[in-house]
Amino acid sequence: MSGKYVFSKSLKELRFLFCQTSEQSAATRSFLNRAYPTMKKHNPQTPILMRDASNTVPRVFARYEFGKEVQEGLSGLSDAQIEERITNLVKQTS
Repeated sequence: MSGKYVFSKSLKELRFLFCQTSEQSAATRSFLNRAYPTMKKHNPQTPILMRDASNTVPRVFARYEFGKEVQEGLSGLSDAQIEERITNLVKQTS
């Protein structure tokens, strides 16, 4: 798993939004509990933000150089599918 989360140099921020209690955010919470320590260990200078709010649909935003931002919905995905989406986001160059 460690190589999956070495972020590209152009990634400036990774931001997760999810609900702290809803079933549709359960896989996102599970993924973050498992993967956050590894992501942060390999990318200590890159902000990884977690925003939880009631009734929020789970999604992730990746902000790259020059203000480019990409959003991915995470609703209805399994932990493994979320891992695959995040891996693709953090490897993009912009």
